[in-house]
Amino acid sequence: MSYQQKKKFFADIKYYFWEDPYLFRVRADQVIRRCVHGKEAMKILEHCHSGPTGWHNVVANTARKVFEACFYWPTLFKDAHNFVKSCDACQRAGNISRRDEMPQTILQVCEIFDVYGINFMGQFPNSHGNKYILVAVDYVSK
Repeated sequence: MSYQQKKKFFADIKYYFWEDPYLFRVRADQVIRRCVHGKEAMKILEHCHSGPTGWHNVVANTARKVFEACFYWPTLFKDAHNFVKSCDACQRAGNISRRDEMPQTILQVCEIFDVYGINFMGQFPNSHGNKYILVAVDYVSK
């Protein structure tokens, strides 16, 4: 290694520690993340991007989900970019433009108990002397 590579190596080594059989890294946010490599990293990316909670996110959100799962590898953002770029479902969907957005509607501001409904229901079989039900619903707070 060159002098600069050795200097960087010894400067970065204080952020890593080995707990058999895994290597961990302490990031600037003081969260300890497990270092992964190769096929395991690709499985984690696949799970964070297109798993049950992934929803085919963009690169930044996919990488954020990997960080939230407490994993790390040096080429995370590059690998996430390549993974999203090669995702068939994402490429078929394309980008969402303003034309695809729903039109915005004006919301009417109302207070609690401004909008309510009352229903009188019955006659039901006798239950503890009661044959009718009165239902009152506040539609703002439910």
